[in-house]
Amino acid sequence: MDVLQRIDEQVKHSPIVIYMKGTPQFPQCGFSMRAAAALRECGVPFDHVNVLDDPEVFQNLPRYADWPTFPQVYIGGELVGGCDITLELHASGELKPMMEAAVAKAAPEG
Repeated sequence: MDVLQRIDEQVKHSPIVIYMKGTPQFPQCGFSMRAAAALRECGVPFDHVNVLDDPEVFQNLPRYADWPTFPQVYIGGELVGGCDITLELHASGELKPMMEAAVAKAAPEG
C-alpha cells in the first residue's frame, strides 16, 4: 500500500489521531509534547503515530494535507492543525467537544 493511502486509512479510521515525534508518554519534541498533553487533558481516547518510527510517514505526511510541520492533529478525518491550533482550541474549550463528537460519530450504532 502506498504511504499516502496508508495515512488516509489511518486518518479516516481513527476518530482522533496525532502524528507526532515520539509518543504521548515519551514525546521527542516540545510541540508534540504540548499538543499530546492538550489531547490527554480532554480525557477522550486518541491514537498516535510516531513519525520518527516511520520514515515514510515522516517524509510524506506534509504532502497529505499540505501542512509542513509536526505534530499534526486529525479529528473526524479532518486536519485540525498543529500544536498552536490544538492549544488554542483546548484553551477556548472547543477541543474536548470536537473530540467527543468524532468518537460518537465513529461509534457503531447499536
